[in-house]
Amino acid sequence: MRPNGRKFDELRAVSIERNFTKNVAGSVLISIGDTKVICTATVENNVPRFLRGSGQGWLTAEYGMLPGATTERFDREAARGKQSGRTIEIQRLIGRSLRCCVDLDQLDGTTIYVDCDVIQADGGTRTAAITGGAVAVLDALTSIGHEDAFIGFVGAISVGIVDGEACLDLEYVEDSKADTDMNIVMLNSDSFVEVQGTAEGALFNREELNTLVDLAKKGICELQSYQRGSFELSS
Repeated sequence: MRPNGRKFDELRAVSIERNFTKNVAGSVLISIGDTKVICTATVENNVPRFLRGSGQGWLTAEYGMLPGATTERFDREAARGKQSGRTIEIQRLIGRSLRCCVDLDQLDGTTIYVDCDVIQADGGTRTAAITGGAVAVLDALTSIGHEDAFIGFVGAISVGIVDGEACLDLEYVEDSKADTDMNIVMLNSDSFVEVQGTAEGALFNREELNTLVDLAKKGICELQSYQRGSFELSS
């Protein structure tokens, strides 16, 4: 049995609350089980130096966990003077993923900054940040009249093999003991953006890989229905 009696192919409870804060172009609180992430999207009329004069816009992301996000408090990375390798890797993943849902050729001279702050962590923080961040990006594009630059929703989910079973949407107690752990990102549930997979406790074979990918696709399709539904509810 999984925690809370979930089926092996069942997501945790999902909630996406738009307009969570009022000072930015896009703001989302995404909750997946006990993992909660605030995703905000800010628009600036500027681009990095390497894009000036190119006719393109840009999207970049930052990620962080607040000190009280886990059971034991940890110092803010700003207080330590540098980001950890884990943080840098995660925010690069978020940025790469969210750039796939925007036609940057339509955003000449514009940068969208997506900030993802984990306020409570119970596994899947990076995938929740991507899923919630995509919703914040669409709101940001709409605020500047460029919703036509939105290509489609990017969704992400974790899958893994735990105690010999392929499981969808791992929470921390499962993730910490998984033999195989994967994070999968897709655009519109039919195109892969990124597949990150690691044999943490035991090697996995091709059949298990295919099972995990199919499981992730099912979960991402469901997440994207929540993404679309967050706009239908407000219309």
